[in-house]
Amino acid sequence: MELERHVLRGEILHPDREFAATPTTVEVRVDPLTGHAARLLSGKGLMPPNEYDLAALAEATRTTCPFCSERLEARTPRLSPAIWPEPEGRIRVGEAVLFPNLTAYAKWSVVSVFSPYRHLLPLGEMTPRLVADNLAAQVAFHRAVVERDPDAPWASVNANHMLPSGSSLFHPHLQGSADTVPTTMQRMLAEVPGERFRDYVETERRAGERYLGSTGGVTWLASFAPIGPNEVRAVAFGSPTPAALSGDLVEELGAGIATVLNLYAELGFESYNLAAYGGPPGRGDHPLNLRIVCRSNLREPAYRSDAAWMERLHWDAGIDLTPEELAERAHGRFG
Repeated sequence: MELERHVLRGEILHPDREFAATPTTVEVRVDPLTGHAARLLSGKGLMPPNEYDLAALAEATRTTCPFCSERLEARTPRLSPAIWPEPEGRIRVGEAVLFPNLTAYAKWSVVSVFSPYRHLLPLGEMTPRLVADNLAAQVAFHRAVVERDPDAPWASVNANHMLPSGSSLFHPHLQGSADTVPTTMQRMLAEVPGERFRDYVETERRAGERYLGSTGGVTWLASFAPIGPNEVRAVAFGSPTPAALSGDLVEELGAGIATVLNLYAELGFESYNLAAYGGPPGRGDHPLNLRIVCRSNLREPAYRSDAAWMERLHWDAGIDLTPEELAERAHGRFG
């Protein structure tokens, strides 16, 4: 498999160099699976590290948070008996609690908090146990949907963590969706032949630059053509949907995701997005695809979003930390 890239060279008259002619470079990379493009920028500093007082923001938002233990029972909805016949109407695994999303993003749309008792959960404190239990709650939900509603086969597990990621609530949580139609990215991934995913993973393993390692059933990579800042990808063969994840794979993914989030904390970031895309119905050759990207940090009086016209309207990400630099920082964490 060829990993396509193009280096674009230009020139400006630089004001800090007495307007001397100064070369510029942008590297364009094409994702070998979906064909989307990313642009690696030569400058740095688009994503300044976190300096915000998260503890103060947690304290300010705790008293009205519906996901905290003292309000969760009364302020969050319950699952329909059509999907979850248990009388409580919620799914609990360890500290994690799953319930419907008041704002539906799909036919079946749920939220799962890592813990009702952890309103403040910095990324450096994410543990494999917390993440795996939350994933296990999502797996239980998706299995219930598969069993009781075969008309909603398109499944995903997602995360918006903190305001810069699009989250409307401070309390850390995941979101799950099961729908009758795929999202745009699910459709694009579903159009990729199953063997191409294996070619991609093997190509990156041989290259070694962005290959982070295998934890057994899951391969971890720094994305060649990132869809967002510091993107880490994971591919789990043999489990095309969240409902198909075995207990061992849930543990693997929990440990791997926690490792990525701990790395983001070390890099100075506290906000991220995550998506685990279920594959097309009936396609056992398709792997589960996971993508994680960090987002801009909260800042006062204002902060710069990492999503601008290039990302939102052209679908080309502008990246100032290369995948190879990210892989170097992540070296040795995935076996």
